Amino acid sequence: MILEKLKLVPHKPGCYLMKNKNGVIIYVGKAKDLKNRLNSYFHQSHTGKTGKLVSEINDFEYIVVGSETESLILEMNLIKKYDPKYNILMRDDKSYPYIELTLEKVPRLNIVRNVKLKKNKTRLFGPYPNVYAAKKTVNLLNRIYPLRKCKTYAKRPCLYYHIGQCLGYCTYDINPEVISEMEKSIVKFLKGDDSEVKEKIKTGMEEASMKLNFEKAKELKELLEDIDITLIKQKVELNDEVARDVFGYYCDDNYLSVFVFFIRSSKIIGHHHNIIPLIDTPREELTRYIAKFYDKQVIPKEVLGPDIIDNTLLEDYLKVNVKIPLKGVKKKLVLMADSNAERELEEKMTLLLKDEKATSGANEELRKILNMDVLDRIELFDNSNLFGTFNVSGMVVFIDGHPAKNEYRKYKISTDKNDDYGTMREVIYRRYFRVLKDNLTRPDLIIVDGGIGQMNIAKEVLDSLNLNIKLVGLRKDDKHATDALITFDGEIPIEKRSNLFHYLERMQDEVHNFTISYHKQIRSKGLYASILDEIPGIGDKRKKELLKKFKTTEKIKEASLEELSAVVPKEVAKQIKEVFNSLDQN
Repeated sequence: MILEKLKLVPHKPGCYLMKNKNGVIIYVGKAKDLKNRLNSYFHQSHTGKTGKLVSEINDFEYIVVGSETESLILEMNLIKKYDPKYNILMRDDKSYPYIELTLEKVPRLNIVRNVKLKKNKTRLFGPYPNVYAAKKTVNLLNRIYPLRKCKTYAKRPCLYYHIGQCLGYCTYDINPEVISEMEKSIVKFLKGDDSEVKEKIKTGMEEASMKLNFEKAKELKELLEDIDITLIKQKVELNDEVARDVFGYYCDDNYLSVFVFFIRSSKIIGHHHNIIPLIDTPREELTRYIAKFYDKQVIPKEVLGPDIIDNTLLEDYLKVNVKIPLKGVKKKLVLMADSNAERELEEKMTLLLKDEKATSGANEELRKILNMDVLDRIELFDNSNLFGTFNVSGMVVFIDGHPAKNEYRKYKISTDKNDDYGTMREVIYRRYFRVLKDNLTRPDLIIVDGGIGQMNIAKEVLDSLNLNIKLVGLRKDDKHATDALITFDGEIPIEKRSNLFHYLERMQDEVHNFTISYHKQIRSKGLYASILDEIPGIGDKRKKELLKKFKTTEKIKEASLEELSAVVPKEVAKQIKEVFNSLDQN
């Protein structure tokens, strides 16, 4: 079917969407020539992640657009919409902090990350890959310049005013020129010129020394050292004030290594690097990477990159100068970024391969053991209760061997009755009724914390919803370590210390810790009182006597055995201590 469909694809720009046998979109890409690009997937041999992708493709769709720029915009939107599993580019990338000088009448200094929300509403300086340096810088400037510190104006001056770090804007009318001069000095400093700040500190040191205020002089000396230590920058041979990012790359063994220098005021203020599996061509992957990089970062005035990028396309998309330097200092910077990208990949290759074996490799081993065609998404469930109270369940999700934390879900069970089967029935129904109702992604495998009894309950619910999803349980040995998978056809032993053993162990730990954390959260909301109702030997009368004596359940929990025995029989007092001790240990 695919080969016949390929004959109809035009030689035009556009986007393509790869689907697996369940119709789930697993990859989105773009191409200048759709026919040539799609043919390359099915008429060439592939290895690594690309080979795995091709092996799972059951169908594809394509959308023709008018230009390459339109195809890039559409590709970005489709990736955000479907979050395909093979579009792993930038999924785990972080945003860097920036220093914000607000545009208010009396400005404030903040550290911000979500810079897209600040666009055109503020002044941003950075990025600061070292968040410690960013915090140090803000603290330093706030100590030197008495800007406003409070988000809202108080009715009277606060502590900052009394220690000389605020001019009391909430109470006094401050000359706007004073504020303006401070702003100019701060902007000058954040753009890389620290001479004025250093001179101001040195003058203060001399004045403090003359007044024999050696403690103050020492404090200012330490501030001066902070500037040299936390704000040290690497000078480059550029004499302009243009903010620019420099991208370099290196490819090897089906991986793409990307390295970025952040250059502000002719100084390297930091760098970023990432290593991703290659799915598309290096040109497409790096061009896409640069475009998506600025979803989380402020776009500088200029971007420099190697000759494999599509700089014309990026210029149209980013609306800034994107250059491929051929000589001079800028070319040296790109080559330096390339060299760092190569070094990063060489240093991390061993760890990358080890991680791949422990995640994707172990996931593939599990797929083969269970004789499944596809195993992308696993959903695991765990239940938690204490003496039949505060029943909760947790669900965690692993995709291709990695936890997908944004997919985790918590369930507060509707009954406090200590019924494991009832809890399993409720949580499985609630989860997969929602999956059907909202057309959510279905898992390939469900793992329940329990044996064949729990599995039968879960299967009963799935059958009632007409869902055919593979289901397994986990058997634990006398040391509470998983030693076998439980299926409806029998048990499958797991070799201890194998990658699969550690993979299952990690999944179990993840779902158990997630569920217990939720259980503790529920318990921490002052719900100890109902625990007393569950303790044998305590009725309404004894509960009232305990609360009359100790006032709160927290005090009951802290009471000694002797103190409790003065109110209730010793055996009941022992039960109380045992229950509350168990509560703390869970």
